[in-house]
Amino acid sequence: MRISTLILLAGIAATSSCWAEEDPYLWLENIDDEKALDWVKAENKSTFERLKTNPLFDELYAQASATLNATSRLPDVYQEGDWLYNFWKDEKNPRGIFRRTTLAEFAKESPDWEIVINIDELSKKENTQWVFKGMDCLPKHPEHCMMHLSPGGGDASVIREFNSVNKTFVKDGFYLPKSKGNTDWIDENTVFVSTDFGEGSMTESGYPRIVKRWKRGTQLAAAELVYEGDAKSVSSYGFRMRSAGDDIDMVREGLTFWTSKRYQLIDGSLHVLDLPVSAVVNGAFQGRLIVSLKEDWVRGDTTYPQGAVLVADTSALRDDNDGVIDVLIVPDSSTVVEAVATTDSNVLVTVLENVRGKIYRYSPGPEGSWERKLVPFPDNGSLEITSTDDETGNFFAHYESFTSPPALYHVASENWLPQKLKNQNPSFDGSRYKTEQFFATSADGTKIPYFVVIAKDAILDGKNPTHIFSYGGFRNSLTPSYSGSYEKLYGAYGKLWLDRGGVFVLANIRGGGEFGPAWHAAALKENHYLAFEDFEAVAEDLVERNITSPKHLGIEGRSNGGLLVGAAITRRPDLYGAVICGVPLLDMKRYHLLLAGASWMAEYGDPDVPEEWAYIKEYSPYQNLKKDVDYPAVFFYTSTRDDRVHPGHARKFAARMQEYGQEIWYYENMEGGHGGSVTNDQMALRLALAYTHLWTQLK
Repeated sequence: MRISTLILLAGIAATSSCWAEEDPYLWLENIDDEKALDWVKAENKSTFERLKTNPLFDELYAQASATLNATSRLPDVYQEGDWLYNFWKDEKNPRGIFRRTTLAEFAKESPDWEIVINIDELSKKENTQWVFKGMDCLPKHPEHCMMHLSPGGGDASVIREFNSVNKTFVKDGFYLPKSKGNTDWIDENTVFVSTDFGEGSMTESGYPRIVKRWKRGTQLAAAELVYEGDAKSVSSYGFRMRSAGDDIDMVREGLTFWTSKRYQLIDGSLHVLDLPVSAVVNGAFQGRLIVSLKEDWVRGDTTYPQGAVLVADTSALRDDNDGVIDVLIVPDSSTVVEAVATTDSNVLVTVLENVRGKIYRYSPGPEGSWERKLVPFPDNGSLEITSTDDETGNFFAHYESFTSPPALYHVASENWLPQKLKNQNPSFDGSRYKTEQFFATSADGTKIPYFVVIAKDAILDGKNPTHIFSYGGFRNSLTPSYSGSYEKLYGAYGKLWLDRGGVFVLANIRGGGEFGPAWHAAALKENHYLAFEDFEAVAEDLVERNITSPKHLGIEGRSNGGLLVGAAITRRPDLYGAVICGVPLLDMKRYHLLLAGASWMAEYGDPDVPEEWAYIKEYSPYQNLKKDVDYPAVFFYTSTRDDRVHPGHARKFAARMQEYGQEIWYYENMEGGHGGSVTNDQMALRLALAYTHLWTQLK
């Protein structure tokens, strides 16, 4: 199993006239306005003009393209019934094919795949540049699936019922027009639906606030109301959690990005579940809920500690309070629960132990006890369970490290021994490099871990071109990756960076989830500056170790990481030689007014509240950019169709840097959503631009 919007002038006017007068680049927030798009096209052209005489770009692009289209790439698969499904992009199918095969066939060196749908052909047929966003089927009913298709790659998608048996869209089946909504199967003729039902049905963050039950053959407008959330909340959704015991129907209202109310739906009535608003419900196991705690929970005479994972009867969480709550895990200071998956008979838990992945199997024992066994995967890498089979208990897991190519393992419940099914061919010779973990000391004394991937024969003379990647927010854990990033890049950084003499660094700063909820909470709101101090500490430690020096040090972040590197250069422009700033947040005065920005106020704070703006303004990159300061050159990339983080952030910051006479490279893809690209060719282009920028500035 596998577990909208354009900014209009009226929306822009929502801010104060005072701020509008201070911001000469407000017009760049008009996403599809002709003047704004002319600016984008001119900047794109300028960036490519300078590359015409740079042979390095062509070399890097060819290497990136070859890596991203390599036939040995590891296919990500998930199991649905007897089928293994995979979405695959290559030079012949740039927008991708959704395909399937059997486990027996997949185990062969060259498996035979059956195409379920060809997105390039569908796009041509329907004259829409579709981007595949996934398919969800009713368990044991492959004729009833929901396919998610986004025009242009944004988060908002069209949902269409699809029959995976005959591989056709269902005539007069369930259909939702483009929105950031969702459906979840109740049975073959009924779904929970949350979508844009019309005026007043969406939250201020741009997500649905109304949950309905929709029966086949009826109009969406006639769907039965189940729940109505507050417009100031983030979103509301209904869903059915299936398990070997009873299924559990639930409604979740996201109050903020990190808090929510949960209800159990029983015979049409909603029952509040007594859980901390910060808790996360991971799934259902034998009719019970799996719950992860993000803070201590005092309940009667019992205190359940932060980071613990519980298995709870729903009756123990309702008014009748007559059930049992078991403690599955209490992690220690170096162990963090990363993910929880379930089968009919076991709970599978992925943990990080000092940022290295492990998987444990938990089985119910007598009188509420649990038996734990380590599943013996290779060490010193990252692990991810990609799919489970409920009935057999078998599962697939993905392993990789900085220098080991991704490998896919199948674990059968007969012996729980991982069997490697597929392994990507190396994109570079990993034996030439060593990976070391160091700890920098942040300004407040906290030890900040970071990984360094460096040639075994490198000379520590302070002259090594060095590339730091980091994030520092939203509990996002950065783990050893063959991509050097949380994107699937198949080892491209090996050819484009390491093999040319570069050093790669992954910084595990606060705000992420590498050391549990407290590591994230430490950098929330008024303390978000700690993530920046951590990042600076890593940069300074690299210089102290004589691995590199500021003029040879490049930094990269995307999304919240784009905010990180934007703040990094406005705080310490002397510390870096080049910057890659992807799909970033940069104007923190207006971020909550743009697209999904309001949903992140629990992370950053509310700029309209004076005491919260008081600390946000201290680091907001757009407001802190100054004249007559020598900033490192910045390569910005974003997407016109990013409906999560507004492209206006990158546009305005780039324009202001230009006004101040600073060097920028700018590239805005006209599609791609928050990922920034749709096809492998678009990704190869972006990678070639980024590494050309680094080598140009840091050599």
